[in-house]
Amino acid sequence: MSDIPCVVRAEYEHGHCIHVTFADGASGRVDFTPWLVGPVFEPLRDEAYFRHFELDGGTVSWPNGADIAPETLYEALRPARSA
Repeated sequence: MSDIPCVVRAEYEHGHCIHVTFADGASGRVDFTPWLVGPVFEPLRDEAYFRHFELDGGTVSWPNGADIAPETLYEALRPARSA
């Protein structure tokens, strides 16, 4: 059994926020703003481009190859999961 979380659903909310759901049922809003730094993430600062995400390899990714590790997204939910 793998301990790597897997995103099974992602829905755009607003700005740079996406509501993600993991295979284990954990879910919540993730604000991607802190990760939009550096050349590969620069296009994602444009909200219109940001909305063009898809699920690939168990995480959220964009056409330019940008993605955030599913473990990182899962950790971003930690405050919501423990509340």
